[in-house]
Amino acid sequence: MQPVVVSGYNADDISSTVALIVDRLLENSGEDVERIQRRILADIDELRSDPRLVELLRSSVAGNVETVLTVIRYGIDLDRVEPPTAALEYARRAAQHGIALSALIRAYRLGQQEMLERILREVRETELDPDLRLSVYERISSTSFAYIDWISQQVSDTYDTERERWLEHRNNIRAVRVREILDSDEPIDIDTASAALGYPLRGRHLALVLWMTRSDLPGGELLRLERFARAVAEAFQLRNTPLFVAEDTVSGWAWLAINHVVTEPVRTIRELAETADNGVHVALGTVDDGLEGFRRSHRRARDARKVAAASAIPPRITAADDYGISVSALLTENLADTRRWVLDTLGPLASDTANDARLRETLLVFLHVGSSYTAAAERLLLHPNSVRYRVNRAVERRARPIGEDRLEVELALLACRHFQQAVLQPAD
Repeated sequence: MQPVVVSGYNADDISSTVALIVDRLLENSGEDVERIQRRILADIDELRSDPRLVELLRSSVAGNVETVLTVIRYGIDLDRVEPPTAALEYARRAAQHGIALSALIRAYRLGQQEMLERILREVRETELDPDLRLSVYERISSTSFAYIDWISQQVSDTYDTERERWLEHRNNIRAVRVREILDSDEPIDIDTASAALGYPLRGRHLALVLWMTRSDLPGGELLRLERFARAVAEAFQLRNTPLFVAEDTVSGWAWLAINHVVTEPVRTIRELAETADNGVHVALGTVDDGLEGFRRSHRRARDARKVAAASAIPPRITAADDYGISVSALLTENLADTRRWVLDTLGPLASDTANDARLRETLLVFLHVGSSYTAAAERLLLHPNSVRYRVNRAVERRARPIGEDRLEVELALLACRHFQQAVLQPAD
C-alpha cells in the first residue's frame, strides 16, 4: 500500500487527510472487526457463553465500526446519527440473558482502545508534518470518544428498557411458581421445581425482601432491586444467579443459594449497602436449609421488613436475627395500640429526646445481658458506674421501679429501638 503524502496544511487539510485515512480504514474494516471481537471475547468471560450472542456481537462490532468511521469521515453531528441496529439488538439480548450492563460498556471501551491503536498506526504510516499528524489524530480520537459516550448511553437505555420488560414477563411466570411453593406446606418435586425456577431449592438459602422508598428514575425500580441482589451474589462469589421475583412495582423477593464459604452474610450485605444504590432497602431472613429453609427464610425476611416499614426512618438493612426483630414484628400488627402500650409501660422514658434515647438504649442492653452492670458496660464501652447511673436515671424517668414487668419493659424498649418516632411521645 502506497503511503499518503501530505505537507503544509490548514483546516481543510485536516479534514481531507482524515477522510483519506478513514477511507483506508474502511477498506480493511473486516480485519479490524475480527480483531476487536477477539479482544472483547478474550477479556470478558460473560460474553462468550452463547454462540448466538457471539455471532450477534460480531454484527454489533461491525455496525459500530462502520458508523463511527462514517461519522468521523463526514463530520456528522451525533444528533443526526442512528445507532446500529445490531448494537441495540445485542443490548436487548444481553439484557434477556442477564449479562451485566457493565460488561457491555466495557466491551465498547475495549473496542475503542483497539480502534484507536489501529488508527494511530495508520496515521504514523502517512508522511505527514508532525503538527498535521497530531491534529489529524486529535480530530479522529475526539470524535471517537464522543461517539463512545453517545452509543454507550443509547445501549444503556435500550438495555434497561429491555431488562425491565423481560423481568416483568419472566416474573409473571416465576412469581406464580414461587407463590405456589410459599403458600403450601406440602412436599413438591424439588428437582422439577428447581429446573422451572432456574434456582437450586436444595442446599442453603438466604431470603431477601427488597424495596424502594424513593426513585430518581420512575419505572426502573425492579431493575435496581435485582441489580442489588446480583451485587450481593457477586460479593459472596456465588455460583448460582439469585432468584428474583417482583412483589409489586417497587418491591421484590430474592433468594441466594448460599455456600458454606459465606460465614457472615449480614455483615457483608451491610458493608455493600454503604456503597450501593442508596434508594434500596433490604430485609434479610436467616440462612436455612432445603425447601423448608427456602420458605422459612422468606417468612423471617418478611417479618424483618414489617419492622423496618413500621419505623419512622426505615434502616437500609434489617436482619431477622437482629435482636428483638421477631417479637417486634408481632407488635406491628396494630401500631397505634403498640404506641399506647409503650407509653403506658415506659411513661416519660418514651419521650423523643436524645437524653431519653441514651437512657433507653442503656437500660435495654442492661436487661438483655441479665441485669449485669459489668456485662452491659463491656457491650456499651462504658464504665460500670456510668451504666449504673444511666439505669437509675432511666428508672426515675419511667417513674416506677422494674419488677415483675421486666419482660414488658424490655419489649417496650425494643419497640422504641426499632420503631423510633412511630411509638415515641413527642418532646415538649
